[in-house]
Amino acid sequence: MKKSFFRLLSVAALFLLLLRPSIAYEGARNGLLLWGAVVVPTLLPFMICSNVIVALNAIHILIFPVKRLLHRFFCLSDAGSYALVSGLLCGYPMGARTCSDFMDQGRISEKEGKYLLAICNHPSPMFLLGYAASGLPQMVPVWLLLACIYLPILPVSIAARSCYRITGPVPSLPVNTKAAQSFDDSLMDSCEVMVKIGGYIMLFSILALYITKLPVHIPEYKAILLGLVEITTGIKAISETFSGMSGGLWIAAATAFGGLSGIFQTKSVIKNAGLSIRHYVAWKAFHGLLTIILFILLNQVPALVASP
Repeated sequence: MKKSFFRLLSVAALFLLLLRPSIAYEGARNGLLLWGAVVVPTLLPFMICSNVIVALNAIHILIFPVKRLLHRFFCLSDAGSYALVSGLLCGYPMGARTCSDFMDQGRISEKEGKYLLAICNHPSPMFLLGYAASGLPQMVPVWLLLACIYLPILPVSIAARSCYRITGPVPSLPVNTKAAQSFDDSLMDSCEVMVKIGGYIMLFSILALYITKLPVHIPEYKAILLGLVEITTGIKAISETFSGMSGGLWIAAATAFGGLSGIFQTKSVIKNAGLSIRHYVAWKAFHGLLTIILFILLNQVPALVASP
């Protein structure tokens, strides 16, 4: 039944592309421009450097300043700590990709990999401070966006540890240094992942453009739907449609969830490790819900302080 559904969906998509080829062309061009101008320069260098660090077994050097903090509050091994740090600094889908690679290499256990997938895949600070912050209404401070994206990681980690029965710090596993990649292998592996990411960005950019052409005269619904499909297009639509704190709320929620494009990008980098994309979607939905709740609560703080 699942295969039949996707067969029908692929045929329907083909007819849609043939009926409106100009929209497909423009959407594909927008997606590839976004990939080439934003995603590749910001993600590929980090991905190559990450592969080289792992190949040289230099993980412990990078995580040394935050090792105790991550062990205490997140109960992670050294390799797991590196996966979390890389996911926080580099953005989607670097955290999930590192987690998957470490499971394949035997650096982390299956239990820690499942736990990590719930907390290690997030938008990078560069994306938040650069692109997402530019779409915020003037009355929404940037610190509020950052807090609502990153603070929910801690309660999500507590829930995930309970779900996967992680009761204490995970011990580090022995590393097989003979399996290390060369620089050329690391470069080619990173380029292959980037091509996959570019393909998904292009496809979902086409879908996003078709959504903008729908004969729906409720722009708020359309903007929220775009945010669920692809976050860059969604942030732009939300900033043009909503004003005030409601605009900041929906931008934060869309960014925390990552969109369907982010989900498919993540699926493409974890499929060989045996991780569940369904679990990932559930944790991202939970993270998005916590982001909305935290945004509403923090938005009430100035009013409470100002009241007599």
